[in-house]
Amino acid sequence: MPQRHSKNNNDLAFFTYDEKRKLGYGTQKERLGRDSIKPFDACSLCLKPFIDPLCCQKGHVFCKECILECLLAQKKDIQRKLTAHAAQQKQEKEEEEEKILQEKARELDAFDQQNHGAVPQYNDRSSSRDKNGFHGANSVKVTSYEEEALRNMKAFWLPSATPEAPIKVDAPSTSTVCPEGKEKLKMKTLFSIQYTEDNNEEKKYNSIDKTFICPSCRVTLNNTLTLVAINTCGHVFCKKCADKFITVDKSCLACNKACKDRNLVTLEKGGTGFAGHGDRLQATDFKHLGSGSGLGLVRPSSLKT
Repeated sequence: MPQRHSKNNNDLAFFTYDEKRKLGYGTQKERLGRDSIKPFDACSLCLKPFIDPLCCQKGHVFCKECILECLLAQKKDIQRKLTAHAAQQKQEKEEEEEKILQEKARELDAFDQQNHGAVPQYNDRSSSRDKNGFHGANSVKVTSYEEEALRNMKAFWLPSATPEAPIKVDAPSTSTVCPEGKEKLKMKTLFSIQYTEDNNEEKKYNSIDKTFICPSCRVTLNNTLTLVAINTCGHVFCKKCADKFITVDKSCLACNKACKDRNLVTLEKGGTGFAGHGDRLQATDFKHLGSGSGLGLVRPSSLKT
């Protein structure tokens, strides 16, 4: 059966719908596989199986070393920004004081010229250049007002008068943030979590990686389950056991330590510190159509997962 002529017609001055679809126009949908989602037992920063895991109050899990290095780097960056902001404020204060002194000097010059007359003063004929770089023996002595005018002159062709764009440094925030959720994060709000390892000999012999289970129902934990951690003792349970037993008994099923509903933290899954996840699964991808297509533009095409 011959193909339709509309799909093979390439001598038009515009793109057909099929040609636009091949170039990447419109909405593109892609289902993310297992390789595109972070395992539940992996750090959100190094993307490796976590070592000494720490969790924030929003449920983001990190390696202890990774999150400490991240918070330390943030503190150093905050200190650098505070130093730059303090230097800028000091410079602005000095410039303001200099403007006040120049205004007073300008008023004194105006008063002196009004009472004694504006008589131009000349330099010595033996000097060939004055302090502002003017050649000639009859160069006029520059007043403070003219000095300020020369300093503020926007002449891009003169290297000495090239304007400079001021760099404004805003006052930085002094709070460290979570690299995953971007909320405020402190060291004292982090708590360690404990996964229950499966000690079954058959699974342990057949599997290379560690297998974690829920300490209550003994179900193997994976990305499809919603996990809940208790921030007082750190034990991790599946969402079903947490709603059915822990919220009723008000105690941990593993260590019998008392807990309340506010101590239950739902662990985030599937995402990393470098990619969206959860309710942020709609991304925007930009494709270059190429100059040979006649549409040498960068056109956004949404990517839904």
